[in-house]
Amino acid sequence: METDKDLLSGAEGEEAFSPFPTSGEDRARQTAKPRTPQTLSPTYRLAYDDPDFLASEPMRGVRLQLELMKPDMALTEAGILSTVVLFGGARIPEPGHDPWAARTPEQAERLRANSHYYDEARRFAQLASRHSANSSGGKEFVIVTGGGPGVMEAGNRGASDVGAVSIALNITLPHEQAPNPYATPELCFNFHYFAIRKMHFLLRAKAMAIFPGGFGTMDELFEALTLIQTRRMARIPVVLFGESFWRRVVDFEFLAQEGTIAPDDLGLIHFVDTAEQGWDIIRSYYEF
Repeated sequence: METDKDLLSGAEGEEAFSPFPTSGEDRARQTAKPRTPQTLSPTYRLAYDDPDFLASEPMRGVRLQLELMKPDMALTEAGILSTVVLFGGARIPEPGHDPWAARTPEQAERLRANSHYYDEARRFAQLASRHSANSSGGKEFVIVTGGGPGVMEAGNRGASDVGAVSIALNITLPHEQAPNPYATPELCFNFHYFAIRKMHFLLRAKAMAIFPGGFGTMDELFEALTLIQTRRMARIPVVLFGESFWRRVVDFEFLAQEGTIAPDDLGLIHFVDTAEQGWDIIRSYYEF
C-alpha cells in the first residue's frame, strides 16, 4: 500500500524514503499552532528556524560552516567543475563613465585612464567563456568574480555577452550592496565572512586573472600566491594584467634579491597587457 512518501529510492532525482517528517513539514506545523505565550516565546522556536539563535555569538562556527556549504552545494548541483577567477578594482569605471569613488580631480583622471582595464577584463571573460561553452558546456573554466562593480562587473558582463554562465561571490559591505546585473542569478552568492568567500574563490580555480585594484585585490592575490608558494594548493596560472601598474605597485624582483622569496617564485606570476595575451598563457599551460 502506497503512502504519501515514495517508498522507492535510487532513481535519479528521487529522495530516499524516511518515516520521519521533514524539517520543512515541521516548520509548517510550527507556524500553524495556536498563538499563545508559550508558542510565541523565542525559546519555543525550532533551532534551525530561529534567526536570532543562528545569528548569536556562540553559533559563529555553525555560520562559518553554512557559508562554506551553501555555495559549494549549489555549484556542485549546477555541475560547475572548474573556474577562472577574475579579480580587480571595484572603482575602475567602464570607459565613458565617471568614476564613482574618486575623491579628487587627479584620482578621477587616473581612474578614467585605467578604464581600459574594464574592456580588457570584459574581453578576457568573453574568451574564457566561449572556451567554457564550446569545450564543456559551461562546466569548466567558468568565470567567477566578486560580484561588484568595476572590473568585477566587466568579468560577469563578458560571460553574459557570449551567453555563458558566470559566478558572483558578493560580500556584505556598507556600500556595493547589490550585485552587478550580469552575474547568473542562480550562481550569485552573498557572504558575511571574507575568509570563507576567499576559500570559495580558490576551491575550483584553474587560473587567476588579476587586474589593477586596491587592498582587496592585493589581499586576494597574495593569499593565492602564498598558498601556491607553500604548496597548500596546486600551481595554477596567475596572470597580472597591466605590467606597468603591477611593477610599480610591487617590486617582486627586489623581494627575490633580498632573499625573502626564492628566485623561482618569480615564475609563479605572468605579466600581460591584453586579454588575448592572458588567455594564451592559460591555453598554453593546459595545452588546449
